[in-house]
Amino acid sequence: MSRVVVDTDVVSFVFKGDARARKYERHLIGNEAIISFMTLAQLRLWALIRGWGKQRESRLEDHIRKFAVHPYDSALCTVWAQVCHSARVRGRPIETADAWIAATAKLHALPLITHNAQDFAGVEGLTLITEPD
Repeated sequence: MSRVVVDTDVVSFVFKGDARARKYERHLIGNEAIISFMTLAQLRLWALIRGWGKQRESRLEDHIRKFAVHPYDSALCTVWAQVCHSARVRGRPIETADAWIAATAKLHALPLITHNAQDFAGVEGLTLITEPD
């Protein structure tokens, strides 16, 4: 079993039953799927913004439990700073949330499964797993 970090977009595809989720099944099945604490926060914000009721929020929490959540710690904060700085120096600044997700993958030298590869274009040494539309 391999370990992979999963970006928020792919987690949401699977939750919603989006057709794009099928493209990523082969990368998820049989692997330990990890999400960043930032993905957890983004998913919970998504539910609040959309005004979900208790039942749908409960379904989301059940879905989230399928993933190991990597918390923040000092080492992750250091890698996050490096990711942000490196991307900026390379002329490809990265959004704060994406930098946390990339840092989670880089800290553990794990591939990142994402449908938004362009969001991580400025991150040196990050292995991306992505599928075309």
